[in-house]
Amino acid sequence: MQTALIVAGVTVGVAVVVFITALVNGLQASLVNRTLGSQAHVVIRPAEEVASPVIDRSATDVAARIEARAQRLRSIDQWESIFVALERQPGVVAVSAMTSGPAFAARGTASKSVVILGIDPDRYRRIVAIDDDIVAGRFRVAGTDAVVGAELAKDLGVGVGDKIRLASAANREDVVTIAGVFDIGNKELNRRWVFTTMRLAQNLLALPGGATNIDLRVADLFAADAVARDIAARTGLLAESWMATNAQLLAAFRNQNLTTGTVRVFVTLIVALGIASVLVVSVVQKQREIGILRAMGASRRRVLLVFLLQGALVAFAGSVGGGALAAVLVQVFARVFRNADGSPVLTPELDPVLFLSTPAIAIATGVLAAVLPARRAARLDPVQAIRSG
Repeated sequence: MQTALIVAGVTVGVAVVVFITALVNGLQASLVNRTLGSQAHVVIRPAEEVASPVIDRSATDVAARIEARAQRLRSIDQWESIFVALERQPGVVAVSAMTSGPAFAARGTASKSVVILGIDPDRYRRIVAIDDDIVAGRFRVAGTDAVVGAELAKDLGVGVGDKIRLASAANREDVVTIAGVFDIGNKELNRRWVFTTMRLAQNLLALPGGATNIDLRVADLFAADAVARDIAARTGLLAESWMATNAQLLAAFRNQNLTTGTVRVFVTLIVALGIASVLVVSVVQKQREIGILRAMGASRRRVLLVFLLQGALVAFAGSVGGGALAAVLVQVFARVFRNADGSPVLTPELDPVLFLSTPAIAIATGVLAAVLPARRAARLDPVQAIRSG
């Protein structure tokens, strides 16, 4: 009964550790995918213009004051050569140039403020999986065909095949045909974004041949910050990673990982104390048997190994049951809990490393917990053990 209870305790402990770790990892992966579903890993923009000092002659003594430069759209200087160099940058898997800026979208009497995103559709698909977010038509950006957000389409009362007029602050306008409607799960972006060809955006925004930013996709998500710093140092441009843009999200991830680590430590301690307590009681109860074994010639080393093996077997049995229980819990959680759109909160991906490392830690914990009881059993004097038994 004692062994059965401690095996059940180890099973629950391993299941808790595996389930919580898998849950947190799954939720973090889901949040990262949703966050990066509409943005690049690294965005490169022109360097900030440096304001020059202005002499204030109205003052009694000559003083210099700094006047901020007026905001204006600027293209990245020699962006084509930078684009080619970025394609060869280690850790970068995709590069896409973009010409973006503010404009107005109008149809009839309805008019909305929007952001024009001039792109190369084939390259942009490698940065953002925008095709997965198309809810009407298709992601076709060519000639005067454009793709708009679901909220903007609703505000303007348009659909696939309808035409809207785009007008920029540069007093330029053009008429585009809606080829598709997207929904990326963000109402503000769904209401503001209009995808067009890069050439059309350049003409509307009065940036002939220019690109306002370059988007990158990196191989390692969490190396994006290092890649951005390296690019900024080499080019002098502003390079901002998704990690800098979503600093609060990363802070939440760190707090979650700290909490998960704390839970794992305490669960491991509880398992170790449970195994140790059972083996201590076993040594006390089996003193006579231990004495008989020693009298029959069993060495102290052999007695020691018996109790160490018992601790390892208890931990192994509990680990197998705990891994199976955790797998069931993850599957149940994925089926029961859903997002507002009906999609699962997390995808039940069972990481083999997690399912192998946790039982290994549990077995090591079982062996370590058995060390003190095993040493006590090995040191028992055979005569005294038989008499006391």
